[in-house]
Amino acid sequence: MAQAKTGDTVKVHYTGKLDDGTVFDTSADREPLQFTIGTGQLIPDFEQAVVGMNPGESKTVQIPSENAYGPHREEMVMEVDRSEFPENLEPQVDQRLQVSQSDGRTFPVTVTDVSESKVTLDANHPLAGKDLTFDVQLTEIV
Repeated sequence: MAQAKTGDTVKVHYTGKLDDGTVFDTSADREPLQFTIGTGQLIPDFEQAVVGMNPGESKTVQIPSENAYGPHREEMVMEVDRSEFPENLEPQVDQRLQVSQSDGRTFPVTVTDVSESKVTLDANHPLAGKDLTFDVQLTEIV
């Protein structure tokens, strides 16, 4: 039976969990995830975990935050006056928004706190600073 190797296009089912067991993503209710190993489409440690697996095989891989989405960086958290938000937008904690920069580029942020006068926005990836555990099953080498 062929083992998955760098350069192969594969299909996997996966469940991603945090240290407390919270599931943050899973392919259980949809088609398997398809990607080519070694092309940088996914977290490198996730891609490498599939190398050497046979179709039908399952494994669990733990990926420390520094090898996943990096550390949570405080300099990417900002407080903004509520007056800078459109009148029709009522920011809510955990809401994802797009912020426009002066050069026209946008980037995603998460609302982490709302007060009468200020809104705290976090531009870190939602999984930054978190160690991740993935249960991976190789379903097919395409």
